[in-house]
Amino acid sequence: MKRAARLEPVHKVVEDAERRLAGEVAVAERLLTGCERKLNELTVYRDDYTQGFARRAGGGMGARELVDYQAFMTRLNSAIEQQSLVVQRARADREVQQKRWQEAAQRVKALGHVIERWQQEALRATDKREQRETDERAQRRRLAPHAH
Repeated sequence: MKRAARLEPVHKVVEDAERRLAGEVAVAERLLTGCERKLNELTVYRDDYTQGFARRAGGGMGARELVDYQAFMTRLNSAIEQQSLVVQRARADREVQQKRWQEAAQRVKALGHVIERWQQEALRATDKREQRETDERAQRRRLAPHAH
């Protein structure tokens, strides 16, 4: 079995792993996008709620309503902080997945280059052998009539 042909199954395995890792990057990207969207929604909600409260407070409000507002804002800000951490973790995970995929893609490319080089070497060797055989036949034909 030729060298390049022996590497083909290895190349297929490496390509399959690269495709799987590309899928994992896509999943991590979708997860990050969802986390960022949720964080944005929480932030927009907080900003809208704050503006609404400011309008209501302009008309006067009781101490109880102010205490409730402050407690709610504390919980909402805490949720935003927690979601920010979730986004940071999702972003870090996506970066790790992306790095793994890029490394796998580099392995596929490098192995492909090796296979291609070995195939070219084999082709050159075959061409050289065939040329040598052709030259030998031609030499024998030139010498054959003179041998009698």
